[in-house]
Amino acid sequence: MRFQLLDIIPYRADPITGHQVSPAERFAETLQQAIRAEELGLDAVAIGERHAGHFISSAPTVLLGAIAARTHSIRLNSGVTVLSVLDPVRVAEDYATIDQLSGGRLDITIGKGNEVAQFPLFGLDIDDQWELLAEKYELLRTLWREEDVTWPGTEFTRPLSGVTTLPRPYAGAPRVWHGSATTLFSAGLAAKFGDPLFSANAIQPLENYGVLVDHYRSEYARHGHDPADAFVAAGSGALFIADTTQEAIAQYGPVYNAIVAATNVPGNNTPFRDIEHAVAEGPALVGTPQQVIDKIARFHGRLGHDLQSISLPTTVPFVQQLEILERFAEEVAPVLREEFPTVLWTEADPLGQRERELTTA
Repeated sequence: MRFQLLDIIPYRADPITGHQVSPAERFAETLQQAIRAEELGLDAVAIGERHAGHFISSAPTVLLGAIAARTHSIRLNSGVTVLSVLDPVRVAEDYATIDQLSGGRLDITIGKGNEVAQFPLFGLDIDDQWELLAEKYELLRTLWREEDVTWPGTEFTRPLSGVTTLPRPYAGAPRVWHGSATTLFSAGLAAKFGDPLFSANAIQPLENYGVLVDHYRSEYARHGHDPADAFVAAGSGALFIADTTQEAIAQYGPVYNAIVAATNVPGNNTPFRDIEHAVAEGPALVGTPQQVIDKIARFHGRLGHDLQSISLPTTVPFVQQLEILERFAEEVAPVLREEFPTVLWTEADPLGQRERELTTA
């Protein structure tokens, strides 16, 4: 199993103390977390993209560029690139630039996003969200794989004639994951093109995500791809590690409960209304290191995933966030790496040629 630190850069005050850092401090924390994740041996760091709600992650490429310049080996990802509202030509240019800056360490995760308020911001109709995603993705993958592209245009993309986007990616087209909360469309799109699936696994019951992954694997095989290449990633709920379950719930429970009570955004609400419920039945990774190991192992038993994404509780003091990250890297990740091996990001990976170029660069 591989491990990724994801920050969608929530920007809200501590619901208990009312303390809130400045945007500049919040961005600095995101950068420091990424650097520390590399030092601790995590495999990837991802930056989200949101254009509505209590987030300041509207420019993920800027932050990924900063992380690329301050790190050396950790992979970079997005979580997600909201392709439905973006220009595929600009996405091809921006992310290829990050790929070059990082020496080919880029993956991206695309999706339509789960903030309904973002579509009117870009003059788009939410009823078109799936068609927007599919048509723009076909153009993006073409731009990264071909030069002198002539594109006829579709309902949601304009015609292009003889276009070669620059810069080109570092060593061939980066891997594109397809992010999905529970809807089958993105899973089907990933399967069609033989791409990997990134299951959010963050706020709903595990079985909802299990259905999504089952559909993906079935469609992946139906489209003629080798099932062994069907990589799956999974997110999680909040990560909070302490010496005892009681300590973890006592420290993080009031924060979790207050945030859930204040969240009433379609797509971002959860059926787990308090910390005890979330720990017992939901995706929250709250408890002792062994409890976190056991829960991720249970996720794996249903999802069979290769990549586990975690997110830190960004309203608690930053020093404590780093302590939690360190405990995860030192006490949780090694056990799961050994128990659930994967060829993802190795020379045995289907993109192994790209991996070989990176390891010898």
